This record gives sequence, structure tokens and C-alpha cells, in this order.
Amino acid sequence: MGILRHGVTLRPLTTSASKSMSATTISRLPFSRSLAVSGARMASSFIPGEPDRPVLKTEIPGLASKEYITKLTRVFDTRSLNMLADYTKSVGNYIVDPDGNALLDVYAQIASIPVGYNNPVLRKAAESPEMVTALINRPALGNFPSHDWAEVLETGILKVAPKGLNQVFTGMAGSDANETAFKAAFMWRRQRDRGGPAVEFTEEELESSMLNKSPGASELSILSFKTAFHGRLFGTLSTTRSKPIHKLDIPAFDWPHATFPQLKYPLEEHAEENAKAEADSLAEVEHLIKNYHVPPAAVIVEPIQSEGGDNHASPAFFRGLRALTKKHGVLLIVDEVQTGVGATGKFWAHDHWDLPEPPDMVTFSKKAQTAGFYYGDPTLRPNKPYRQFNTWMGDPARALLFRAIIDEIHRHDLVGNTARVGDYLYGKLEALSRKYPGQFANLRGKGQGTFIAFDNPDRDGFLRKAKKFGVNIGGSGETAVRLRPMLIFEKHHADILVEALEKVVSS
Repeated sequence: MGILRHGVTLRPLTTSASKSMSATTISRLPFSRSLAVSGARMASSFIPGEPDRPVLKTEIPGLASKEYITKLTRVFDTRSLNMLADYTKSVGNYIVDPDGNALLDVYAQIASIPVGYNNPVLRKAAESPEMVTALINRPALGNFPSHDWAEVLETGILKVAPKGLNQVFTGMAGSDANETAFKAAFMWRRQRDRGGPAVEFTEEELESSMLNKSPGASELSILSFKTAFHGRLFGTLSTTRSKPIHKLDIPAFDWPHATFPQLKYPLEEHAEENAKAEADSLAEVEHLIKNYHVPPAAVIVEPIQSEGGDNHASPAFFRGLRALTKKHGVLLIVDEVQTGVGATGKFWAHDHWDLPEPPDMVTFSKKAQTAGFYYGDPTLRPNKPYRQFNTWMGDPARALLFRAIIDEIHRHDLVGNTARVGDYLYGKLEALSRKYPGQFANLRGKGQGTFIAFDNPDRDGFLRKAKKFGVNIGGSGETAVRLRPMLIFEKHHADILVEALEKVVSS
């Protein structure tokens, strides 16, 4: 049986096939011992000890990995397993497995590793007395925040806050960040409807809320887009529409969704059609805001629909969306869980849009190694305590790690590095798309750092074969191959990647 991993079916070797892998067979693999690449290679400029090229010693998974997988399967569901890793040996841009295979990792834990495996600066932060205190005295932040929590926030999470958003609610994961943002939007809207934060709840509201009925349980919604992904919790699942597998059997709210523009590529050859698609989408959004039977309190959108297939829209589209939400008095939530923290060549992807005024909330997680949402309007704080609350309300240990990540990003100008390397990589991929028509179709992400994708007719086979050529890579949507390198990805890594990708389609 195949293994389902983010919509990609991976088929490990059968037992009989693995037993037949003799030393002679191994030597005939695309790479034996180390990846055969032309020209001199160099190791990372940012992480000492990184390999200068991929190393392949066995098929993946090899015998050692299979033993570990068998042991793990007894106590943990491994059906979504992509590959087993040995994180004690992974370094920089390379993920290493128990068999000693070292793959150039351009999937990076689903876009969640910013500055490389075993980064020594992060290790130093993890070993600090401040980190030890945070770990062993895990505070319930809503009730018992530490005396230095404001300083930790101001020197880390808030140091990189999006323009115009100077407050933060910390959470545990991307789904959690979006769900608390939804709650903030609902409470803000009902507070506005009542006439302000000083207006008390009625007895009817208090009693009906305990019965999950109106008016205490508001009849409001969050407007999202088709093919969007915002998480797997109950509220976020009602806005997630990327794949049925996420939603099957789970009760969901009757919330509206608009069509996300389906752009055609190359963009310069389809400017008129794409402009119409974006205009049609905005018209649909406005119609739903005005007419949907469960009125939206907010619109949530990803700068690039990631899990849904790496779908892009123009800055003009997002400026139009911001204008519509302001016009009709609904909030705009920008989901930067996957796009945030430098991957698109800006610290926040929505910085590409040149908005006249900021979003109302921006959610974050993944590369931040923590989660939450930024906001600027103090009225997005509920009018009473315990309305936005849980035991942990985030994790100081992860906030400390994000602070170290921010310092490392600034020290090496890794956002600028990603923008430059992204342009270089995109140019190389354009050449491949011309050389192999159809194999690198709908190439997208120009000017978006290394947040690049293309479509392949045998996407799942493409991803499996890539491992044989020393690259760990991911997919999104039905046919997209998505690139999610770390911020320490350099031009020589791009050369290795492009050479491997060419071997995948030409072998």
C-alpha cells in the first residue's frame, strides 16, 4: 500500500525488493556514495559542517530506516511518513536518514525550518539559562506570565511585527493562530454591533450562549477562498478547502467561500485573462459579503495558496481585497503561516502588495517556530478577561528560539539572500521549462524569493524519483511540485537542485 503524505502517494520498496539490493545493484543507482555533479561545489556559507553535495548510500528507505519504521509503527501511525530522519546528523540544508543518506532538503519540514538543521546559534540559544528556565517552569501565560515576558516579546516576536501591527496574541500552531484570530473577529463584530466595549451582555445573550443558540452564539461567518488551507481544527476546517481528506466526517460551519483567481502562465501572455479572473473573484467576494445568509465578520486569505497548489494572485488583487473589506466593515486576516518569515524575499509576503493600510490581523507559525497573530487595533482585544484564553497561550521557549532566529536572519541578511537566490533559481528553472516542455509547466513565483512551484504530469512519481537523485522535495495541490528551501539556501545549492531536477525528467 502507498503512503499518503500531503496528497502525495509514496511507495517504499517491498521487502523482497529490498533484499535483492546487492552491492552491485547499489552501485548502479543514479548516485552511489555521493551525488555525481559537474564542477566544484562548496559547503554552506552559514552552517559549518554541511556536506558539499548529497550523499546516497542505499535506496530510501534503507534497511536501518525500515527497522526503525517497523518499530515506530507499533506505537504510532506512520501512514503519512515521507522519510525517517536522523536529526543528530542532519546539518544545514541537508536532511540525513539512519542509513547515512544525506538529501538536499528543499521541503524543510513543510516550510518550517528557517536557518538550517542544527544551527549552532540556535543550539546556543537552546542551551542558555533563559531557555532552561522557560522549559522547566512552563508558565500558563494568561495567569502567570514571567516578569520578562514583555521584554521577550519586544526583542523577538514584536521586533519583526508587520507594519502597523504592534500587538500580538501568542498561540501554539498555525491552526491555533487562525482560530484565535477568528474568535477575535467575531467578538470585535458583536462588540461593535452592541455599541462598544462598555455595553454589557444581556441576560438573553448569556443564557442562549450556553445552548449554542443566537443571540449569545452569534450568527456570523469567516469568508475564505476555494483551494485555501487554514488548518485542521474545527473552526479552521470550515475555511480549509484544499483537499477532501482534511474535512471528511468532520462537522463544519455553513461559511462562504469565493473563487481564488486561477491565473494562467506565463503571466505576460495572459494579462487580460488574469485581470478578468481577479476582477471576477473580487466581485464574488463583495457579493458574498453583502448577501451571504451568515454574514462574514472577516475575510481570511493566504498571500500564496500553499497546500492548495501554490496559487498566486497579483498585488492589485490583494489591494482590491483590502479596499472591499474596509468598504463593508469586515476584517482582513492574512494567513502568513507558510509564507511568512522571509521565504518570498520579504519578511512578510504581504509586504509585496504595497497596501495603503495594513491588514487587521496577520497570523504566523512554521518558520517562526512559534505561533499567534499580530494586530494593531486595541478593540481586537476582548472587552473582558478569559474570552481569549487557554492554559499555555503560547510557549516562551519557542518565543526565545524565534528571537534567536530573527537575530540570525538579520545578521546574515537572509531575507535578501533568499530574494537573490530565488531570482537565480527561477532563471535556471525557466531554462529547464523551455528545454523540457510540459515537465516544468506553469512555473510560478517569479520575484517571490524561493517560494517557487511548477506543475508536473506525474507529480507523485517526480517526487519519489527526486530522492534517488539526492533531493527531498514536496508537492501541493494535485500536480504542483513546490520548493520550500531554507533561508540559508545559496546559489550552489540551486545548481545542485536544478541538476538533480533535470536528471529526474531525463532519466
